[in-house]
Amino acid sequence: MVTPVSPKIFNLPDVGEGLTEAEIVKWHVQPGDTVEINQTIVEIETAKAIVELPCPFEGVVTELMVTEGATVDVGSPIISVDAEAEGGVATPVSEPPAQAAAMQETEAVPTANEPGIVSSDAPPKRQPVLVGYGVKEGATKRRPRRQGTNGAPPPPAASSVAPPAAPPVAPPVQQTPSPAPPATRPQAVDNGLPLAKPPVRKMAKDLGIDLATITGSGPQGSITREDVLAAQSGAAPAATAAPVQAGAREERVPVKGVRKATAAAMSGSAFTAPHVTEFLQVDVTRTMETVKRLRELPEFADVKVSPLLLVARALLTAVARNPQVNSTWVDGPSGAEIVIKRYVNLGIAAATDRGLLVPKVKEAQDLDLPGLARALQELTEKARAGKASPADLSDGTITITNVGVFGVDSGTPILTPGEAAILAFGQIRDMPWVHEGELAIRKVTTLSLSFDHRIVDGELGSRVLRDVGAMLEDPVRMLAWG
Repeated sequence: MVTPVSPKIFNLPDVGEGLTEAEIVKWHVQPGDTVEINQTIVEIETAKAIVELPCPFEGVVTELMVTEGATVDVGSPIISVDAEAEGGVATPVSEPPAQAAAMQETEAVPTANEPGIVSSDAPPKRQPVLVGYGVKEGATKRRPRRQGTNGAPPPPAASSVAPPAAPPVAPPVQQTPSPAPPATRPQAVDNGLPLAKPPVRKMAKDLGIDLATITGSGPQGSITREDVLAAQSGAAPAATAAPVQAGAREERVPVKGVRKATAAAMSGSAFTAPHVTEFLQVDVTRTMETVKRLRELPEFADVKVSPLLLVARALLTAVARNPQVNSTWVDGPSGAEIVIKRYVNLGIAAATDRGLLVPKVKEAQDLDLPGLARALQELTEKARAGKASPADLSDGTITITNVGVFGVDSGTPILTPGEAAILAFGQIRDMPWVHEGELAIRKVTTLSLSFDHRIVDGELGSRVLRDVGAMLEDPVRMLAWG
């Protein structure tokens, strides 16, 4: 006979980079499916990337607690799994919520001196890759419920939470009744307040909304941001957004994910760092000839070679000649500091279906030209496929944005937060140009360099931009200055 166990709840983890919330993009499992440790169960979209989450448990999926397309906070429950018990796979049990919660708390975190713990010297079968979840080396197994001689559970230890002493019966009058379903009233916490996260409570307080008057639509009847906003507008909370009516003249698009993070970052950057932008038109005819020759070399046979490759190499060389442009401004307790970085994590802005992403080529200063070409190609392909990890999108030191691919000549790019400069590379087109004293049709582009004027003054910014332009006019200078 298999002893039923309480389902294990998997809460949304922080996958890094200060994640506070994420959107459920796609479930890879459904209720009733059997899952293994480290099996991918869901794809989530954070502010930076789409991440596949592995399951820290093995067993049978009992419930998907969040629907696809929903945005949830870190720490919120997203899936429940009936873990394997001794002798087989556990089956779901139906218990009052109060009993189930107590059972989960009692069994999920056993201590070494609790009665009824069954230890094992055998190592665990698998180790989950998510930090903070799953079975750890040397941890004890889930303890089974021991049966007495008459078939009833033995009396609990004094320090344990008492399990039900008899078959399920109506709870005594003195016990706290189980919460009513969320559809009838919001679930309350111990202090009698409606169940809601602190950010939701703050939102309600700021809007003057009494949480006691709101019916929660979240997990376990909790009140969500959508419930508060619906109460403010006088509308009842809905499980899904209302469909756009045919012929509607307006469309409302929720701001979330990459777009939400980008908006916050750009607003913070624009109103924190004093931006200055300078422009330079450059004859890149020789650069285009060099690109053509590089494509014919065997070292570049398996990689895409574009003018952006030489722009990146020119910027790396200019950074080596002018290190302060590769720095950041830090306000510390003892005063402000300029941190000059002797390494270059080169950001390359890439337009994707999810919005603008900026994957970073880490330690780009150490790459040769073929290595830089491969790194640029691999990272941009990962970003556009939605496979870039948070690590790929963080810790940049200076950025290039290629607006030329959109047929744009130039722009005034906004700095990536924490960086001192960003270079915009415009389209290359045929233009009349004075070359060697004669008017000729040449390949011309416009470069734009935005920089933080607290760190980079006009002289330094102009020198960096002029260096990049000179190397694109004559790529041999990259060898002479590199």
